[in-house]
Amino acid sequence: LPFSAAANLRPGAEQKVVFITARVHPGETPSSFVCQGIIDFLVSHHPIAKVLRDHLVFKIAPMLNPDGVYLGNYRCSLMGFDLNRHWANPSPWAHPTLHGVKELIIDMYNNPKINLEFYIDIHAHSTMMNGFMYGNIFEDEERFQRQAVFPKLLCQNAEDFSYSSTSFNRDAVKAGTGRRFLGGLLNDTSYCYTLEVSFYSYILGGAAPAVPYTEEAYMKLGRNVARTFLDYYRLNSLVEGPLAPTPKTR
Repeated sequence: LPFSAAANLRPGAEQKVVFITARVHPGETPSSFVCQGIIDFLVSHHPIAKVLRDHLVFKIAPMLNPDGVYLGNYRCSLMGFDLNRHWANPSPWAHPTLHGVKELIIDMYNNPKINLEFYIDIHAHSTMMNGFMYGNIFEDEERFQRQAVFPKLLCQNAEDFSYSSTSFNRDAVKAGTGRRFLGGLLNDTSYCYTLEVSFYSYILGGAAPAVPYTEEAYMKLGRNVARTFLDYYRLNSLVEGPLAPTPKTR
């Protein structure tokens, strides 16, 4: 986000980068509304957004599969590829969006002035309810435990996010996904997640009735994802004045 006055964007400053992608599967339209909520919040005048812009750099690719979206495909690109299985070796000809994003991520990873700290890929789920995350499994127990911090904090901020549905895995069938591939590529200070949100409903604890998701509810989850970085980086004391409610984006 081009806020040149921020200290973290001055020449020579070390940058902490949060990289967010969405809509690699074109039929998963809720992911676009969640991503919209993140973007609208980050560029708003909300005091939390200002602190986040001053301390973090957000790189967002809101649509990884534009040709599939245009064609109305459910899962594949124009050429019939499930792009979320080709992160290991994307072709500039067959998977151009993936190839470009991966090159950008690797360039940042190799830049000593950049710490790529988060990668979050936003999806929608057709059978499960609520929002939840998938993370990776590591042999290093401390790294594995630290990976659970962000989803636990998100669970405190978003009433529709379920930590109990969040899971950490390394299934072979998911080896080519962004979360799995980048989790193996980046160093142990980086955390890679798939953020899933239900196509249809969420439950607010216990045996409460399911609440249908709306566009606004998806965008609210996005706003809560963004503001969770304030808690994760312990920047709360830098927010000026009383905290206003997170604004609605529409």
